[in-house]
Amino acid sequence: MRFFILFISFFLFSPGVDAQSLQLAKNFFDKGEYEKALSYYQKTLEQQSNNPQAFNGIISSLQQLERFDQAEEMLMRQLENSPQNSTIFIDIGHNFALQKNDIKAEEYYQKSLALIGNEPRQAFGVGLRFENYNLLDYAATAYKKANEIMPNAGLELKLARLYGEQGELQQMFESYLNLVIKDEKYFPYANREFGKFITEDASAEANIILRTSLLKRLQTNPDPFYNEMLSWLYIQQKDYNKALIQEKAIYRRSEMPNLNRMMNLAYAAKRAEDLEAAIAVTNFIIEEAPAAIKLRAKQLKLSLEVATAKASEYPEIEENFRSVISEFENSGETIPLQIDFGQFLAFKSGKVDKAESLLKNLLNKAVNEYEEARIKMAIADVLVLQEKFNEALITYTQVQKMVKNDQIAQDAQFKVAKTSYYKGDFEWAQTQLDVLKKSTSQLIANDAMELSLMIKDNTREDSTQVALKKYAHADLLAYQGKNEQSITELQQLLNEHKGEKIEDEALFKQAQLYELEDQYLLAEENYLAILDNFGQDLLADNAAWNLAELYAGELNLPEKAKQYYEQILFNFEDSIYFIESRKKYRALRGDEIE
Repeated sequence: MRFFILFISFFLFSPGVDAQSLQLAKNFFDKGEYEKALSYYQKTLEQQSNNPQAFNGIISSLQQLERFDQAEEMLMRQLENSPQNSTIFIDIGHNFALQKNDIKAEEYYQKSLALIGNEPRQAFGVGLRFENYNLLDYAATAYKKANEIMPNAGLELKLARLYGEQGELQQMFESYLNLVIKDEKYFPYANREFGKFITEDASAEANIILRTSLLKRLQTNPDPFYNEMLSWLYIQQKDYNKALIQEKAIYRRSEMPNLNRMMNLAYAAKRAEDLEAAIAVTNFIIEEAPAAIKLRAKQLKLSLEVATAKASEYPEIEENFRSVISEFENSGETIPLQIDFGQFLAFKSGKVDKAESLLKNLLNKAVNEYEEARIKMAIADVLVLQEKFNEALITYTQVQKMVKNDQIAQDAQFKVAKTSYYKGDFEWAQTQLDVLKKSTSQLIANDAMELSLMIKDNTREDSTQVALKKYAHADLLAYQGKNEQSITELQQLLNEHKGEKIEDEALFKQAQLYELEDQYLLAEENYLAILDNFGQDLLADNAAWNLAELYAGELNLPEKAKQYYEQILFNFEDSIYFIESRKKYRALRGDEIE
């Protein structure tokens, strides 16, 4: 009976012992203790003679210990047992390559490839083994050879990916395009791989190769897929007007025209602050769209007009809002538009009471909790405008509770932090910001990090937070649209707290307000002061970018603009403005960029 129990225990628990030995072997191998690794791999192979992990571990350990003859002996025995296993030839070849015997290595690699002619299905294993040894040219040869014999085996996808790993961009793009034209199921693979190589820089090699391939294909085959890929490429490059040309072609050729792609393009252009392109897209949509999409397009166009309008144009925009609301009053879908109208009245036209009344009445029309939350967010924004901070904080908190798992809840929490900051309650603001720094929204996380850092820096230096309170109040005035008053307060802060940590923040904020007030030379002066005195601080690249844009635009000094775009390229390689600066620098230099 005792013998029986021991016998059963051996078979029940020996696999666990083998697994443990393999793990120990791997741990020792990873630490470079190859003798110990070899011992445990051998122990496993003694118990399980067909365990490939143990066998390969022994070979690798022997090679690390430079016992190539022993490794060769084991591999040759394995070959005798499986003479048609082409991957063993590769392992033997690799063993010779480690000894710098390239002639013998090549001999065995070719033997492996030769077997594919008889057994093309082995190409998968052969190619993968070559890839494992980073022998990409041989892997490609294996896939090509098998593909000639079995053209429907799915090896083209492996080849396309391999071309990318080899840096053969032309062949990679062409291979993926051929695959997608043959079968649309390959599109997700192609799009994912293209995304690894395509950048915002239109002059980058990969961008040029893909663009050229697509344009050539369109000349001989006007397939809408090529237009879609060109549109995608131009969007990556932030060339939204060029993307619009492609989207128009897709729309015109479609048997079932759909403007959702156009709407997505308009929103993308708006997010990138290419307002001119966004307006061009919305104009096209408004001309072509049915009622439901036309309302969204008109709302978007109104928001773009608000963003670019002067005060003298506000009465006309107000009338446009009323006209669109009236046009679609029976659709039941004007709530987002009316929220925008309420915010326009409060923040642009100065009609705060009318805005508050409109938004509160709108609450009665909300058909779900999400709509109610959006309206309450707008009401809270207006309450902050009126400096009714406590009421605003209560309303933002209500929004957080109403839509806990929605993006809008994180927006509300950030506004709780910002409102607390405006009223000088920096401790509570900091508490909220510490949570938001881990936000799933990158934009909110970045904004939270930026505000949190400013509060910490200026609290560490000045425990009374006098300068920070002045800055926060000036920031509130800017939020209220009182730009001149904000500029004056920031100047007082700069006079009274010169040399303190907050100086560069105040200079930058004031410069932005100068630009809004068309006082461009004063803005230039501030940006230059930041670069001269705070050239190593966080706002330096922002100042260089804003200055370059100022010279390129309103001040019309292209040579100076080029100088500051170049400064970003040389001094701020990690800047978010790096790629766009390179593009604009090359354009000013006269480079041809399609």
